[in-house]
Amino acid sequence: MNIYDIAKQAGVSIATVSRVLNGSPNVSPKTKQKILDIMEKEDYTPNIFARGLGLNSIKMIGVLCTDVADIYYAKAVSIIENALRQNGFDALLCCTGDALDDKKKYLDLLLAKRVDAIILIGSPFKEKFDNSHIEQVSQKVPVFIINGFLPFDNTYCIIGDEKEAMHQNVLSLIAKGHTEILYLYDAETYSGSQKIDGYTLAYTDSHLTVRPELVVKVPKNLLASVQKVKELLLKMPSISAVTASEDLLAVGAMKAITELGYTIPEDICVIGFNNSLLSECTSPTLTSVDNRVDILCTTAVNLLIDVFSGKSVANKITISSKLIERESFKL
Repeated sequence: MNIYDIAKQAGVSIATVSRVLNGSPNVSPKTKQKILDIMEKEDYTPNIFARGLGLNSIKMIGVLCTDVADIYYAKAVSIIENALRQNGFDALLCCTGDALDDKKKYLDLLLAKRVDAIILIGSPFKEKFDNSHIEQVSQKVPVFIINGFLPFDNTYCIIGDEKEAMHQNVLSLIAKGHTEILYLYDAETYSGSQKIDGYTLAYTDSHLTVRPELVVKVPKNLLASVQKVKELLLKMPSISAVTASEDLLAVGAMKAITELGYTIPEDICVIGFNNSLLSECTSPTLTSVDNRVDILCTTAVNLLIDVFSGKSVANKITISSKLIERESFKL
């Protein structure tokens, strides 16, 4: 039995069951008794929304990321763990890698550990075709996805508006006279597709045609991005700006540009994404989009607390990003 089964038998919503579990007064005595009778009959012991009652809850939240060595994910893990601790929860971190079987294995592991909820960091957890494994998990515990979207019940998505951020980046470059803009990306994830959509939309809005050869996938590797950008610049010397899906690729582009004898931003402008520490360590410093990972993560934890409290919570919240101007490009 899970909270869905209880709600179905009682003919009420999941939110109503959670309110009963949390002792909320916003449930009629008749409905409350009906739900409690079903729980007793089915020998149901709640643990999903049991924080308020202290019933079978270990106050442990499962946190999944693909690679904690990644600067973005490492920062997100740190923020989430700190926010959970301040609210009396512990975090159980799993680094899954990109393989779907490993993601499923770690989700099963966290359920076996009877965590109260699961937080997925990043869009790599949204598969292209089938996400039924996450839907099945959400039927047992609340699932919170940072920077990814899945329209499942009991699943709460906190998203950075990366499409609009990339849209504005490219519009700004075009306004400065740059029409041959190289876009580098490393993964075909929800986040990646949003950024490509923003890039394409900017060209459409400017009545320009997107050149497919300027949208290039490269490995998430500094040396690989350096080599690829060198090849592209030699092949297409008309490129006057580079924007990337994340800072590491932008740094590789900057290295390639300077090694070929060009100057930044006089000859070629560069814009990164994520506003990581890397953007401040380059010379010249890298203009980059701050996708507000601190706000995304704290919002996720706040939503988690609200769900446990039986409050009505939106399934999707969008946070605006912000361009941080440095030396590689200025508006």
